[in-house]
Amino acid sequence: MIGMAYIVDDFPLYYDATNEKGLSMAGLNFPDNADYKEVKEGYDNIAPFEFIPWILGQCASVSEARILLEQINLVNLNFSEELPLSPLHWMISDQRDSIVVESTKDGLKVFENPVGVLTNNPTFDYQMFNLNNYMHLSKEPPANTFAAELELEQYSRGMGAIGLPGDLSSASRFVKAAFTKMNSVSGDSESESISQFFHILGSVEQQRGCVHLGEDKYEITIYSSCCNMDKGIYYYTTYENNQITAVDMYKENLDGNTIISYPLMKEQQINYRNY
Repeated sequence: MIGMAYIVDDFPLYYDATNEKGLSMAGLNFPDNADYKEVKEGYDNIAPFEFIPWILGQCASVSEARILLEQINLVNLNFSEELPLSPLHWMISDQRDSIVVESTKDGLKVFENPVGVLTNNPTFDYQMFNLNNYMHLSKEPPANTFAAELELEQYSRGMGAIGLPGDLSSASRFVKAAFTKMNSVSGDSESESISQFFHILGSVEQQRGCVHLGEDKYEITIYSSCCNMDKGIYYYTTYENNQITAVDMYKENLDGNTIISYPLMKEQQINYRNY
């Protein structure tokens, strides 16, 4: 499998990954809602930091993952004293289906994900219900339904989407990402698809300074990534470097037993034409 991870003592703590069968999985921040359980007899007791490799190491599709999820219990076990558990929920996707997995105080829940989008809080069922509030949005020019006797006219492009959230809350970013993804049009080539993907994510990225976390800390989009599920090529950008970097899984020995890692390309790469 290939993905983004923080490696500790040769153990990859994955943020996201894709296996050689084309199944992808990502964990996103889910504070105050994530609730992990005690070990339960008769279940597969898996620590959250093991969850991504546990699924991707056994499953080739979302349908296979659903079967494993019937017996899973995400346990409250820290990786180490220095690295306590992160509150997460997960999206699991292949080329046909997508689901969201959340372990809350109500237990483990698996949701169908028809929009193929996940942000953070609140819970996924609310995020999907909230889309009802935006069903009037459209990529098309608006018609006057305000009052027939008033001569109202379109004076700008894009007015069909007036009301689309633009703030940086996770609920608003979910709506905007879903609208952008569901309405975006990409070309057929690999490069066009990659470019379009990063444009979609760019519509909801976090810029340093806009969300203050206290003292001198700010919320940012640390990295963005996607993977060609057929070719096993992982693409990413970082906050400091928006040039796309790629790593090809099949250029490495997939039968090996050692982790192969590459440092992040963080420094901005600029293609000077007359330097």
